[in-house]
Amino acid sequence: MDDRIVRSDDRAVSPVIGKVLEAGLVVLYIGLLTTTLYGGVVPKYRTSVGDEVGQRVLSKSAERIQQAVPEVGTNVRVRLHVSLPETVRGSGYVVRADGESLTFDHPNERLNSTVRLALPSRVATVRGNWSSREPAFIVVRSGPRGLIVELMRGREP
Repeated sequence: MDDRIVRSDDRAVSPVIGKVLEAGLVVLYIGLLTTTLYGGVVPKYRTSVGDEVGQRVLSKSAERIQQAVPEVGTNVRVRLHVSLPETVRGSGYVVRADGESLTFDHPNERLNSTVRLALPSRVATVRGNWSSREPAFIVVRSGPRGLIVELMRGREP
């Protein structure tokens, strides 16, 4: 009689082990799928999308700067608010002006880019920078050698 009890207990273990193995295979499959996606496919996609958004930020910023410069006149004062996305690919960034070009500066170096501004000859220089985490605006004013375009951030003066 003791042998039958042991044998019936042995048979009850078999379905439990089968279910544990099935659950283990499902967990292994999900783990491999997650590792594949987050290890390769998703970061490449995020970088690609981040690059596209960075290019749009740079082109729209250049467009707004070019629109802020009046068609005629050298004795001017213009203020224009600019809307920027707060983050690109999950991080803040800076847009810098350096004379005649605009640079998108991001912590992920793959997203950095530069564009040359198309401004009239009466613009002497473009300078300043914007942080994505602060309000951004453009100030165009008269200078001794022509118009000065400044990228300013924070509260408007």
